[in-house]
This record gives sequence, C-alpha cells and structure tokens, in this order.
Amino acid sequence: MKKTIKIIVFTLVILSVLILVVLSIKFSPVYVYRLITQNVADVYDYQLYENRTIKGADSTFQFKENQNEKYVEDLFQDRMLRSGFKTFDEWAEKSQTTALIFIRKDTILYEKYFNGFSRDSYFHSQSMAKSFISFMIGAAIDDGLISGVDDPMTKYIPELKERNTRFENITIKNLLEMRSGLAYNTSYLPGTNIHAPWHDEAIGYYHPNVRKLLLEKVEIAGEPGGNFQYCNYNTSYLGLLIERGTGKTVSKYLEEKLWSQIMEYDALFSIDSKESGFEYMPSRLIARAIDYARFGRLYLKEGDWNGKQIISKDWIKKSTKEDKSIPRNIYPEWLGGDNCNHTYYSYQWWGNAECDSSYQFFANGNLGQNIYVIPDKEIIIVHCGNSLEFYNEGDLWHVADCIRFNDFHQLIVNKGVTEAIREYHEKKKQYPNYQPFDERFLKDIGYAYLDGGKTEDAKKIFALNIESYPDSWQVYNNMAEAYAKSGDADSAIMLYQKSLTMKPENNWATEKLKMLE
Repeated sequence: MKKTIKIIVFTLVILSVLILVVLSIKFSPVYVYRLITQNVADVYDYQLYENRTIKGADSTFQFKENQNEKYVEDLFQDRMLRSGFKTFDEWAEKSQTTALIFIRKDTILYEKYFNGFSRDSYFHSQSMAKSFISFMIGAAIDDGLISGVDDPMTKYIPELKERNTRFENITIKNLLEMRSGLAYNTSYLPGTNIHAPWHDEAIGYYHPNVRKLLLEKVEIAGEPGGNFQYCNYNTSYLGLLIERGTGKTVSKYLEEKLWSQIMEYDALFSIDSKESGFEYMPSRLIARAIDYARFGRLYLKEGDWNGKQIISKDWIKKSTKEDKSIPRNIYPEWLGGDNCNHTYYSYQWWGNAECDSSYQFFANGNLGQNIYVIPDKEIIIVHCGNSLEFYNEGDLWHVADCIRFNDFHQLIVNKGVTEAIREYHEKKKQYPNYQPFDERFLKDIGYAYLDGGKTEDAKKIFALNIESYPDSWQVYNNMAEAYAKSGDADSAIMLYQKSLTMKPENNWATEKLKMLE
C-alpha cells in the first residue's frame, strides 16, 4: 500500500513538473513564476508590478459635505442582516470593505474608510478599469484618432488579419460589448473551483508581454456580434487600439484626457513588465476612492465638467444606457432574462433596468469595487473592498431600491416588520393605489431576514409579496423556501407545486420538490 501511494505521489509530481515546463515554453517562465507565487489576485497586486504614474489636476471640483451616517448605514441594514452581523462596523470589517462613499447632488453624505485604509490610500480598480478604457475609446473618437465603433479592429491592428482573416469581422463595438467571439478558456481543475493554469484570465493577468499575446496567441471561437461573453482580451485589445490610434501609452492618454482635468490625486497603472511596457488594461488601474466618485460624477453629468465637455454626451449615453435592439437571450439567464428588471452590458459598463424605465449604471470590479450611479436621484456610490464573501454589486441594486422605496424601508428599519406591514395596510385602505415597494424589493428584504435567521419575519414579508403579486410564480417559491427552512415540509411542497402550475419549466421548484418528497 505504501509503495502504491509513493508511486501515485511521484507520478503527480512528475505530471505537475511537466505541466509547468509546458506552460513555461508556451507562455514564459515569468508567467509560471507569477502564477505560483501570486496565486489568487487581490487588491495589493499592483505592489508587485512596475507602475506608471498618472498626474492629477492642479486644482479641481470639491464635493460639499453634509454627513448623514445613519441614513446611509440603514441602507445597508439588509446586507448586514443577511451576513449575520450585529453592527454596520462589524459588517464593514468582516466584509473587508475598504471605502464607502455616498454622494447625492454633489454633496457627500457619507465617506468612511475601513480596515486600515484612508482617503489617501490607493484603491485597486480591478475590472472598474474597463470603464476607464471605454472612456478613452470615446475620447479618441472625439479627437478623430479613431473613426468610430463600427471600424474593424484590423484597421488599427492590421497584422491580426495576416494571422487570421476572421479578425477583420470584429468591430470596436463588438469588443466594447463583450460580443467579439474571441476564444476564452475558463476551465477549472477537475473537481475544484480553482482556475486551471491555462485559464485565460490567469494567462492575461500574469503574462509578462500581453501585447505579444494579443498579436500572436489569442484566437477566435465564434462569430462576432453574437452571444455575450465576459472576456478580458476584449479590453486588452481596446487598450492596444488606443495605443495605435493615439500614438501614446494608455497611461499618458488617460492623464491627458481625464486625470489632469478632473482628478484630485495622482493614480497608477500597472504594466505587464518593464520590457513590454503594456498596461494591464482590464483591471490594474490604481486610484483614490474619491477620484472614482469624480469619474462617476462625470458620467452622471453626461460628460460635462462644470461647463467643459470632457467627453461627448452621445458617448456617455451609448456607454451606460441599454441598447434595446440587442436580444436578451444573448446574455446568461442570471442577468434577468426577459424580466423588466434585468442587468445589461453596454460599452464596458454594466446597467440595471427597472420596470418603470429608470435605470442605474455601474463600473464593476472583482472583490467589491464599484462606482454605482443612480441618475434620477443624482446619487453616486463608491464601494471598495477585498472580498466578495459578504458583499457583491447586487447589494447596491438593493440599496437603490431602498432609496426608491425609502418610506417603507425606513418603517421596517425603525419599527420592525410587523408594524411596517400593519401601517402599510392602514394606508392602503385610505389610498388603494398606494404601493411603496415592488416584488423584487420585497423578495430581497425577505431573503435578508431568512438568511439572517429571522424566519417568521421573512414569512411576513413573503406573505405580503404573495398578497401584492399573486400572479407571480416566484413569490410562491420564496414563501416555500421560508417554510422549508422552518421545517414545515408540507406547506413548502404545496407552495412549490403552486409555483409549478404557474410555470411548469420552473427548475428551482422541481429540484426542491425532489428533495422534500
């Protein structure tokens, strides 16, 4: 037996060495070294790379201040409850939040830093950097250096068509919308959630010559303009287009067109290596959180910075609003399908569509980096962090709902679920059209209480949702979940069956019924 184990261990070691040798030959020894030593990306990665400095403005706009900590922290109560923490500060610490800024109508209502960070600290953008790359494409179009989004990428990178003529079919717009059809390996090691060493996210992140990778290695897997696939190579190619179109490094062009005009602090942009000198476009812009808020303000104001048009209004609209001509079935189902409440993707910006035709848009980065803009309320929220365990960008959509349905949310926060529902019913008798919530808002609150161990309160919220939206199959699933958690399997089964009669292809209810029965 011991001999067999030794043979297995020896074989695994040999295989691992062979894999590393192959990866070193295919990509470079530096890639393998970074992969092994850095392993999982975090917000301190930029300290391990060469960084270019991007100079800020000599003077710039300053937000007014009118602190209202309780109001803002109450907006995060459901996230706090769902995570199982008793206080906001405990949630901020355990969620590894590093910054939270809340601005309404150019006034800071909340600006706090946590876990050893301060206003002067550098905050890793992660994939929020993509929205800055998109800005530069728009700026280059404004400057006449790039003709337009319908240009094929090969107009600026002609050597690609020599390698594969199919690159001629990929437009700048395809890259912006993550619909280029580029090959992007997302495989994991068998039986784990660990990226395989040949996972393209790792290759693009740790490679010491990304420009060469783009020109010589990246392939095409499908037709451009088809399905959405989040792929970092799209953004890297956009960075290469900026280099080619402007004749400048991305850092220099970003400084010229944005940073030196509106930002208070200097920023950094990490490069892949000294020899290559190519910025890691998808995620290694490093800046101060308050300057991320200024970027949000620029987009909220549709490119106008106190009377100066920094970038065209048309570019802002195309970058952040939903293109409704794009069919919803190109996106994965988790983005909301055909529901009027859904998430969309524009020019390297995400958006959330509401059923009343309002919307929010946001720059989104791994580990909790967000610039979240609520246009109709003139609100900008910046969140930075180093974990997704107790926070994700969906929390800010719920915060937006808490703002929209402030009266009912404040009732729950200040008086509890039972009293809030009682007062709602009293007002509903007087005003039959009174509806201070929608279905998704109640669902999110209900799950906050359910996950926080307050099952009876969750049931009351879900019951209100059934009362208010009896024709929705989802509200019965939600209530069934609460009954199942409290041990009432019979009631849960009945509710799941009700949901299935309303939507037979409801896989969630089907699977839950198998478990319960």
